[in-house]
Amino acid sequence: MTPAVRRNLESAARHAANASYSPYSKFPVGAAVLAGSGKVYTGCNVENASFGLCNCAERTAVFSAVAAGERVIRAVAVYTATTGPTMPCGACRQVINEFGPDATIFAVCESGRRAQTTLRALQPNAFGPKDLA
Repeated sequence: MTPAVRRNLESAARHAANASYSPYSKFPVGAAVLAGSGKVYTGCNVENASFGLCNCAERTAVFSAVAAGERVIRAVAVYTATTGPTMPCGACRQVINEFGPDATIFAVCESGRRAQTTLRALQPNAFGPKDLA
């Protein structure tokens, strides 16, 4: 992935956080996924008074990509308005694994600090489609 593509993905995640609906946690999150087609899909966290019905930014972005017909996720960028980068939660890691077991994960934050890893490093030996074959 080129530095320009990475910067574009991070910028899209930062912008997506502006649409966050997070009145309960006060923790806006934006995410952007780079699909196999090269298109970028974004998402934000959407909370609900029934907390179990909330949806994370990463899953919103992945679901948007899938709804548009994508089936491969190459990279995910997550933006949080924090001093340190925040990686995807376990549920998001599982959803990313379904479409991007080899995805690169970028986490960026308000302070400008960045972290980069892979989904396999975050969730080794993940359960996925191959386990149901």
